[in-house]
Amino acid sequence: MSSKNLPFSKEKVLEIIKKHKTPFHIYDERAIRQNAKKFLKSFEILNGFRQFFAVKATPNPYILKILKNEGFGVDCSSYAELIMAEKVGFSGEEIMFSSNDTPEEDMKKAKEIGAIINLDDISHIEFLEKTAGLPDLICLRYNPGPARKGNSIIGKPEEAKYGLTKEQMVEAYRLLKKKGVKRFGMHTMIISNELNAEYFIETAKMMFELALDVFNKTGIKVEFINLGGGIGIPYRPEEQPVSYSEIAQGVKNNYENIVVKNNLAPIKIFTECGRVVTGPYGYLIIKAIHMKRTYRDFVGTDACMANLMRPAMYGAHHHITVLGKENSPNGHFYDVTGSLCENNDKFAINRNLPEIEVGDILVIHDTGAHGFAMGFNYNGKLRSSELLLRPDGSVVQIRRAETVDDYFTTLDFNQLKKFK
Repeated sequence: MSSKNLPFSKEKVLEIIKKHKTPFHIYDERAIRQNAKKFLKSFEILNGFRQFFAVKATPNPYILKILKNEGFGVDCSSYAELIMAEKVGFSGEEIMFSSNDTPEEDMKKAKEIGAIINLDDISHIEFLEKTAGLPDLICLRYNPGPARKGNSIIGKPEEAKYGLTKEQMVEAYRLLKKKGVKRFGMHTMIISNELNAEYFIETAKMMFELALDVFNKTGIKVEFINLGGGIGIPYRPEEQPVSYSEIAQGVKNNYENIVVKNNLAPIKIFTECGRVVTGPYGYLIIKAIHMKRTYRDFVGTDACMANLMRPAMYGAHHHITVLGKENSPNGHFYDVTGSLCENNDKFAINRNLPEIEVGDILVIHDTGAHGFAMGFNYNGKLRSSELLLRPDGSVVQIRRAETVDDYFTTLDFNQLKKFK
């Protein structure tokens, strides 16, 4: 049967469960560090390369500190993410601020800490100028519309809410130059969880051609081009990971053919990957607490889509290992479910697994990005704890589980007593 490797044994998990109640997310620090090093090594062939980790993927300060120590910057999209980055020790142009429908306080905070501000619409130029003032460096996000294809997660570019049209990009750079902005960047993000390396190479080509067009029409040479993120991970055992080196070499070839040959060099190359950095190295540990047999067989667990939304939201596939039964034959088809009052609260539908019994521990793979991050409190559900498996085999809690008291913190029951 198809399988995925784990960085821990059943015995190790049972030991952890003695102290930390399921469900919980656990991250493999050693693997995250190794992957971060590999990522930077592969892309160092690109001029001025920098990777800004997408905080939204895994918004935990311990994870961010690990990546800071490995040489990453951060990509933030909200006031809270900016605060978290600042508290971890990121500053200035180590921070990329890319947001949309951005509140005034977010713009002010980004400007205050010197983050690179990436504007999502031409109207945001005036908004930023009025609310926080224009910094010396501004980046603009490009949406190619029908010229490129998107996917089910991020949508077709022409239907997406993100970015400026090609004509607006030129107009916006002219306007910024007129207003005294001295330094310029360019950004795009049009795909999510893509496993085809060629897509990212084509995106680089598109952006280099756009930079040339902007230069020819405005005289502006952009300082950097942020190619965004979107590199996918092999959620299914039969899928293969994307080759960082293949992408990097393809981007470099296009850089030389377009940027260098047209005297636009040097342009720094940035990325803002999240999922591919941490995604494969996080696991949601859950327990089977009920077995239900009606028109099909259901494994009821102590987790729900509040702990991992992707299967319900996207129909996403996450591999499941039944601890201690890795070598047992599959042959039992189950829906693996949670207790939320929604019928789509399922981690797997009609999944072929070993026979499961109440008390079995299940590991849901690849939850190191867009797992805990997408949690919520519907139905009064509480977010789980986050744990870190350290290289020496020790386990530390990097976020405690929410409690019922946390859930009620924002409610004023004293005021309620006076309410009629």
